[in-house]
Amino acid sequence: MDMTLSKARGALVLSGIGALVAAWGQPADAQGLQLPPARTITAPATPPSGAAGAQRAADFIVAVVNSEPITNNEVRAQAQRLAQQLAQARRPAPSQAELGRAVLERLITEKAQLQLARESGIRIDNLAVDQAEQSVAQQNKIDVPELRKRLAQDGISLAPYRESLRDQLALMRLREREVDARVRVSDLEVDQFMREQAANPQAGAQQINIAQILVAVPENATPEQTAALQAKAQTALQRARANEDFAVLARELSDAPDRANGGQLGLRSQDRLPPLFLEATEGLAAGGVAGPVRSGAGFHVIKVLEKSAAGMTVTQQRARHILLRSSPQINEAQAREKLSEFKRLVESGQADFAALARANSQDASASQGGDLGWANPGQFVPEFEQVMNALQPGQISEPLVSRFGMHLIQLQERRIAALSRLEQMEVVRNQLRDKKLDEAFALWVQEVRGRAFVEFREPVQL
Repeated sequence: MDMTLSKARGALVLSGIGALVAAWGQPADAQGLQLPPARTITAPATPPSGAAGAQRAADFIVAVVNSEPITNNEVRAQAQRLAQQLAQARRPAPSQAELGRAVLERLITEKAQLQLARESGIRIDNLAVDQAEQSVAQQNKIDVPELRKRLAQDGISLAPYRESLRDQLALMRLREREVDARVRVSDLEVDQFMREQAANPQAGAQQINIAQILVAVPENATPEQTAALQAKAQTALQRARANEDFAVLARELSDAPDRANGGQLGLRSQDRLPPLFLEATEGLAAGGVAGPVRSGAGFHVIKVLEKSAAGMTVTQQRARHILLRSSPQINEAQAREKLSEFKRLVESGQADFAALARANSQDASASQGGDLGWANPGQFVPEFEQVMNALQPGQISEPLVSRFGMHLIQLQERRIAALSRLEQMEVVRNQLRDKKLDEAFALWVQEVRGRAFVEFREPVQL
């Protein structure tokens, strides 16, 4: 299988802020769902370029990790960012002393890992940083120039920001090399797990595919505004129960990013759904609608699309793509422009997607007209799959950057498919491996921290 289709272990690693937020409880994102585990990239916490000169003049070393210092301003910058995130998520903030200690400990652990990455010869080139920056922009549904503009507005300088991205990439590669090699799942473990599920079906979490309509409520909404938005959600519920097409309603009324996909969250186990959604849909059969239910994000109207035993069925997608790789002959901007023209030609009926793929795609699928075949969730790299999941059958994406180059995707079909015995075993193997990876990662972090020589200097001052 071509590298473009291989699954990477996570996208990129969160800076210390993301992990610390998790330590005080998972905040809700714009969809009212839990944030993903700390394996996606976010804007790193870099000190604002416009920070007060007096603060910088008063900066001092609070700890030394293997002769490399950590300054009070570094701790303060991340602590301020964490406090902002907790406030936005409406989570109680810890005391200043507890916050300072936790942020400092995280910086110590991260610095020890970065030192190990350098000693191991891990180097991140500028192209990888460019792609990471593009990934951040895509996750925020903006382009790179707009991302840089917003960073500047927040007082974050571009050079330190890109260095933070470089550090996160280095940590990702180090952890993949050091931790992934430790984890093995035997056939015996897979067979035992499947026998236990067969003997006790309730032990295996049921899988549910639901769709939602989110009517977002601004953070500082007045009671009158909240009441009006709740009435809008109630109207959406009534229309859904009157058998209007839920996907059409979602695209018309929902404020969630998944509205382009008809509000579908995809088939997932119960432990990957917010408790709020599980409580609202408990006892509902496929086709049932519940709501409006209130979360920190707003009012949700929820429809159950499918319920099945875990691991028995999966939503498969069939897509085709055109891949252009950056080279001395074509840079990223030129590749994006070329793919945009291909999209225009196909949508206007002047060209055939498969013919363009055969003639232009720099991928093993080119001879098949870019056809990638039926794929299970997680088969593609995250940045590719995220865009594909938002498409409707027949729809063509905007050009997107992955770690392999610039893609143009057309979703052909989507279906619910029963898994064969071998496919079920592979699903179970991945589940067990993910669990072992989490445990191995936690142990590895402790080992790296334990090997580091740490000298504490001055107390942290926030």
